[in-house]
Amino acid sequence: MTSPRLPFMSLVPGDDAPAVKQAIDRVIARGWFVLGPEVEAFEREFAAASGAARAVGVGTGTDAIALILRALGIGAGDEVITTPLSAAYSALAIMMAGARPVFADIDSQRLTIDPDRVAALVGPRTRAILPVHVYGQPADMTAIARVAARFRLAVVEDCCQAHLATEAGRPVGTIGVAGAFSFYPTKNLGALGDGGAVVTNDGALADRIARLRNGGQTDRYHHQEPGINSRLDEMQAAILRARLPLLRAWTERRRTLAARYRERLAAAAVAVPPERDAGHVYHLFVVRSGARADLQAHLRAHGVETLIHYPVPIPRQPALAGVDPAECPEAARACAEVLSLPLHPALRVEQIDDVAATVRTFAHRGRES
Repeated sequence: MTSPRLPFMSLVPGDDAPAVKQAIDRVIARGWFVLGPEVEAFEREFAAASGAARAVGVGTGTDAIALILRALGIGAGDEVITTPLSAAYSALAIMMAGARPVFADIDSQRLTIDPDRVAALVGPRTRAILPVHVYGQPADMTAIARVAARFRLAVVEDCCQAHLATEAGRPVGTIGVAGAFSFYPTKNLGALGDGGAVVTNDGALADRIARLRNGGQTDRYHHQEPGINSRLDEMQAAILRARLPLLRAWTERRRTLAARYRERLAAAAVAVPPERDAGHVYHLFVVRSGARADLQAHLRAHGVETLIHYPVPIPRQPALAGVDPAECPEAARACAEVLSLPLHPALRVEQIDDVAATVRTFAHRGRES
C-alpha cells in the first residue's frame, strides 16, 4: 500500500521530542510510576492552564465522564441528555455510570447539541446534560446553562476534543459543574498512551473523584466506597507536563491554519461549518459534502489522507439499542456528509493551500458534469 504524500497526521514527537525524552528519563530514573509527583504537578499545571481550581488525573476521558457522574450521585434510573454526534464513548460513559443516555439532535450549523431540543427532552428522570465540544467547537453553553437552571440539572462538559477552548470567553470545563478531558495521542494535548482528567471548581467534587479513581480509598487499604482503578500514570503525566507549555502556541497555529482553509475553500462546492465562537480550537477541521465518498477518493488519488469523524450517529450503534434511542435526523445527515481534512500544528501553509486546491478541483469537476 502506497503511503500518502500528505498523511492525516503523525504521532511521532516533533519540536517537543527533547522535552518528552527528558520527561521519560526522569520518571525511569525516579522509579515511581503510579500516583506520584508527576501526576500531582500535572494536575496543578493543567488546572491552571484550563482556568479551573482543581484537576484530577484519571485513566481515560471516558472514565473522566463516568467518574464525574458517579461523584454527582447519578446512576441507575437516571437519564443524561447528550449529543448523537461524537465518539460513542461519550454515551458509553453515561452507561458506565449506570444511567441512560438520551439523545438531543444537533444544531445543523454548530454541529453541537441543540439547546432547544435538550429542553424538549427533559423528563422526571433527567439529572444532567452532557454537551460535547465536538471537533473543538464549543457548544452553546450560554443557552445550555439556561436550560439547566430552568430544570435544575447538572451540566457536565465533554471537553475531550477542546483543550483550551472557550465559549463567550469562559474556559470550557469550568462553565458546568465539571469538565472531562482526554489525552489520547491524537488529541490537541496528547500523551503517548491513554490518559484523562477532570477539571472543576468544586473542591469537594474533586476530592470524591480522586477517591473514586483509586478504588474509593481514603488512604492505602482503606476503601470508603466502591471505586474503580483509573489512575493517570506517572509516565504519561510527565509527557503531558513536557507538552503542556507548547499547547497554547499549538492552538494558535491550528486556528491560523483553519482560517487559511476557510479562506481557500470559500469558493469550493463543499460546506464548511461556521465558526460560532472565537474560542474554537480546531481539534479537527471538517467539511461537508453530499458526495463525500467521491471527494475522499479524489483526495486519496492525489495523495491526501482524510478521515471521517463520525460515520454513524451514536443512537444507531448496536451497543445503544438497549436504551431505546430516538432518531436524530440532523446528526444522521452530518454523519453522512462530514469529512476531516488534515490539520495539525506541524502542517505548513503551503500544504493547506495544496489540500484546498485539490478540494476545489473536485468541486470544479463536479460542476462541469
